[in-house]
Order: sequence, then structure tokens, then C-alpha cells
Amino acid sequence: MSKLRASLRAVTAAAVLTLGAMAAPQAVAVGQPAVSVSQRADAATRALVQADPQAAVAAATVCGSGYTLFRAVALPQDVDPSLRLATLYSYENAGKGCAILDNNVGKSQYMYLHVCKVDGTGCDTDSGSFSEYAGPVNVASSVCATVTAKMGQSSSSLYINFTSEYMFSCD
Repeated sequence: MSKLRASLRAVTAAAVLTLGAMAAPQAVAVGQPAVSVSQRADAATRALVQADPQAAVAAATVCGSGYTLFRAVALPQDVDPSLRLATLYSYENAGKGCAILDNNVGKSQYMYLHVCKVDGTGCDTDSGSFSEYAGPVNVASSVCATVTAKMGQSSSSLYINFTSEYMFSCD
């Protein structure tokens, strides 16, 4: 399954980049991300996308078409982004939310990704041992949906345990 995910991710990213360049070559400038980024995305999100646009594109294509990146968080927090072990991406599309936890370690790790509407309903979870990413997890109403991301050698040996209510727009 992880080889299938890796292959799908590589093929999807290449196809999106190629189609983007063919459909609107003026929109794919050197140094510009090839993923739609929300105007409300913070500076840290923009910096992560600028540093690694292929990862953001690959995660977005897993969510489906029409999604805009709202937030990207280097995990664990408060480390140099170049030393991150995972990247949590949240995408929005017409009020729906999608999250991906990208594995930056380069080998299979226990990963857990969970999202719920702010009232605790409409939850979606993906967990297991993944070499590429956990997710996508989806929520019907992305407004202030809570996202929990965990990663480690096992479910009892975590080096990332992150929860945020601010992975999606909150208005």
C-alpha cells in the first residue's frame, strides 16, 4: 500500500505540474508555488510552500480538485523548518476541509490524523504505518475544525502530538 501511495503521489504531482504549465504557462513562474494558496495563508505557510512546492502540490491533489491551501505547519513546532519530521497541510474547497500529514522522515512511521467539526461531529480519521502521508481526512464544514496529528515509532512512542483548532479559516 505504501508503494502504491508513493507512486500515486509522484505521478499525481508530475501530472499536476505538467498540466499547470500547459494550461497556464504564465502562472508557473520560477520560484512560484504551483498550488493555489489562500490569500489569508500566514507567512510560515507561504515559506513552507516556497521551500517545497512539490509536497504542497502532491498533498493538494490527494484531497481532490479545487482545493486551496490554507495552512501548513512544520512539525514538531518550534524547530527549524529544514529539520521538520512532518508537515501538516490543510486545504479548503467551498466550505469543505481536507488535511494531509506529510511524512518527512523518509521511512515508515506510525501516523494518526483526525479532524472534526468544531461541535465534535463529522469526524474523519486515518491512522497506521505510512512512509508518505496520513490522510486525506475530510470535514464537511471546515470552519474552525479541530485537527490532531500524531507521529512516532509507534502509537505509544510519539515525537509529534499536535492539536489545533486553527488549521482552517475561522469565520
